[in-house]
Amino acid sequence: MEGLAGALAAHRPELLRFLTARTGDGALAEDLMQEMWLRVREGRPVSIGNPRAYLYRMAQNLVLDRLKEERRRMARDLQWSSSRTDEHGADLDRSDPEKQMIEDERVARFTAAIAALPPATGRAFRLNKIDGLGQAEVAASMGISRSGVEKHIARAMVHLRRSLAGED
Repeated sequence: MEGLAGALAAHRPELLRFLTARTGDGALAEDLMQEMWLRVREGRPVSIGNPRAYLYRMAQNLVLDRLKEERRRMARDLQWSSSRTDEHGADLDRSDPEKQMIEDERVARFTAAIAALPPATGRAFRLNKIDGLGQAEVAASMGISRSGVEKHIARAMVHLRRSLAGED
């Protein structure tokens, strides 16, 4: 193997560790590594001065792209679910612009507060509270203890309460 594909094969273990550290999820790191492999194989052959640095930049960009994609998905899902009902499940009166504006602001604050969580804390919160996984499942998915998951969720809840109360 030559060029970038050869560099990717040679640096695969360290890139995988890098991706795992950045995402906190071994399975996601493997997915991103596969995506890197596909991009390298499908790309045009070019001469790159420092293939290792190029691959690390590619890996970091993939992590950032995945994070942005997840945040957009969460915001869209949150907006969709809150646009139909309030926090008690009652249909919202869409004919009242003031109520709509207040609800839209609340959704925007909540979405921003979730996006502002540290990566591991946000991931634990989303897996548990939004995706509905139990704490043991979250712990297994993230490769941490159940106690670690509990701490992340507690931190997230404190942060969200403060953010929604306007303290942050």
